[in-house]
Amino acid sequence: MITFKAFKTRLPSRVARLLSALFYGTCSFLLVLVNKALLTSYGFPSPIFLGIGQMAATIMILYVSKLNKIIHFPDFDRKIPVKLFPLPLLYVGNHISGLSSTSKLSLPMFTVLRKFTIPLTLLLETIILGKQYSLNIIVSVFAIILGAFIAAGSDLAFNLEGYIFVFLNDIFTAANGVYTKQKMDPKELGKYGVLFYNACFMILPTLIISVSTGDLRQATEFNQWKNVLFILQFLLSCFLGFLLMYSTVLCSYYNSALTTAVVGAIKNVSVAYIGMLIGGDYIFSLLNFVGLNICMAGGLRYSFLTLSSQLKPKPVDEENIRLDLKS
Repeated sequence: MITFKAFKTRLPSRVARLLSALFYGTCSFLLVLVNKALLTSYGFPSPIFLGIGQMAATIMILYVSKLNKIIHFPDFDRKIPVKLFPLPLLYVGNHISGLSSTSKLSLPMFTVLRKFTIPLTLLLETIILGKQYSLNIIVSVFAIILGAFIAAGSDLAFNLEGYIFVFLNDIFTAANGVYTKQKMDPKELGKYGVLFYNACFMILPTLIISVSTGDLRQATEFNQWKNVLFILQFLLSCFLGFLLMYSTVLCSYYNSALTTAVVGAIKNVSVAYIGMLIGGDYIFSLLNFVGLNICMAGGLRYSFLTLSSQLKPKPVDEENIRLDLKS
């Protein structure tokens, strides 16, 4: 018989897994909408500068929290870059490619093409973490890929640069999720240390990229800096950028990289359909719409299968529980 103490110790972890997944999905949903408004509706020309703002917000919030002893992570030492590698590179690649693709694609096409993160995560978890998946999962992934190809093949607003950025974003997101799960040892850096040092290591190289590409100059010359609504949305994007980084790490910490990718896929369904009505850059065609829906259906089916297996209670070894209670 399973004791009450054993049940009690399992309950918080299941609640934490569910809440962290919901938190990640909400932050990701809000950030996509705010970034789309900044980069498309306002025409802000500097996605790299926006990424720098999000990194700066992350560093400032975590450092102040550490000083006030709200959170804890290790002080810097020479071993930290080695412990983190290659996370900082994946982190900045994920950041820049995500913002660049958001500015160049309609929300429906952006969310559909972002679903390639799922098969890439599946592949990387199989190679790096040695996981295996059922036939139902593989069929769902095939539906996602098929729908994405149909939608992309009939995209009347095709943008090659946007497609390149979004596929790079898929690769960086999948690799970032898998390696975050691998590197996030509480005895080493922990989730806050991973966030803080990722942002610290990459903010200066990203600033150099912004200067060399003219991104910083375009940002400083932008004509909306006196617009209070624009400034508020810019600051909101920076804060949501921190929340997204934190919620991504939190979701990967309590769940898995695959669950994080799945929650992102569920969020993308609502973003895709909302994006048909706002943003003003989606061009409707029947074949494209059919492809979008095939991709969404495959994503929802895949999400259901994966989350069901994640939330299913694992069998409890009663003999080990009795031994633990005796000791």
